[in-house]
Amino acid sequence: MAKKQKEIKKVVLAYSGGLDTSIIIPWLKENYNNCEVIAVSGDVGQGTELDGLEEKAIATGASKLYIEDLNKEFVEEYVFPTIKAGAVYEGKYLLGTSFARPIIAKRLVEIAKAEGADAICHGCTGKGNDQVRFELAIKAYAPDMAIIAPWRTWEFKSREDEIEYAEKHNIPLKINRETNYSKDKNLWHLSHEGLDLEDPANEPMYNKEGFLEMGVSPEMAPDKPTYVTITFDKGTPVAVDGKKMDGVEMIKLLNKIGGENGVGLTDIVENRLVGMKARGVYETPGGTILYAAHAKLEELCLDRDTQHYKEVVANRFAELVYYGQWYTPLREAISAFVDSTQQTVTGDVKLKLYKGNIIDAGTTSPYSLYDEEIATFDEDEVYDQNDSAGFINLFGLPIKVRAQKGLIK
Repeated sequence: MAKKQKEIKKVVLAYSGGLDTSIIIPWLKENYNNCEVIAVSGDVGQGTELDGLEEKAIATGASKLYIEDLNKEFVEEYVFPTIKAGAVYEGKYLLGTSFARPIIAKRLVEIAKAEGADAICHGCTGKGNDQVRFELAIKAYAPDMAIIAPWRTWEFKSREDEIEYAEKHNIPLKINRETNYSKDKNLWHLSHEGLDLEDPANEPMYNKEGFLEMGVSPEMAPDKPTYVTITFDKGTPVAVDGKKMDGVEMIKLLNKIGGENGVGLTDIVENRLVGMKARGVYETPGGTILYAAHAKLEELCLDRDTQHYKEVVANRFAELVYYGQWYTPLREAISAFVDSTQQTVTGDVKLKLYKGNIIDAGTTSPYSLYDEEIATFDEDEVYDQNDSAGFINLFGLPIKVRAQKGLIK
């Protein structure tokens, strides 16, 4: 064993209680000279997944477990800024796992420093994006901290190997070989990967019992539509159907409403940061509603050039979040730009939810740039249609000159 490994006496582990982190505790003690393992679970809305974690962590060898309530900070400082940016990775993924990792990793560092730990450990695989997200955040707040990533070094080659190790060490698991999807759940979403989903030719089994957890498939949704109105103040959602509420409460409510109506199911083959394509199915009912409402309000409140440029910026913002670059100058700069654009994004957006669809049902804002008198097809006194002839002549002058020179084929 390398000298550096022998010096590691205390490790802080990002602990979810899932398959990977459940076996990591005994594995660390076996491979790092019976080091002390302190488990940390960042609560970003996993719900019942946190039940019984302390007992399980200590039973499998951890000295203690921290369960940190990060929900409010997660929503206000990570989720809402991403919504305001309109950031969607590759046009479909609403970044549920991506923006949850930086806040958890930041808290890991804070606890590791307080505990005098020698290293931080995570259970991310060497093929995924999360290893990058965790480690970039750790480098941002503890650049000299040792990082242990068992998946890159241990003897297990598959989740099947992990299950076998867990069974030999009497580690209780909530999964089995038949339902061994790789899942990540938080307040914002639930992801599904692995098993039959690894073949893009397979249709997701939305109606299979136990597959969907946050809602129902569109065909199982009610035959009657549901209307919901979202109120925004400077780009931040503040109320649902006229009732003011904080972000955590709002997302929980919209998850319920959206889930019941089959909203927010996404099947995507995405380009991972590490270079491969991976197929995942995501449930994001409340988030899908908020993104749709925010985008609709911006249609009314942003001028053309700002709206178009913001679409370009949104794509870059999504990449930064997906790549784990939350704690970077560029992300902060783009957020500052986005905040500037949101000063007039205030108003109400009414949506109709029906069998997986989100249908626009009316938008109002005190800062609306839509002028009915200018836009009307009827006669008006504020727009002289004759002005358009001169505009077209000037706008089309470069085309006309190229044509006169015989350069257009």
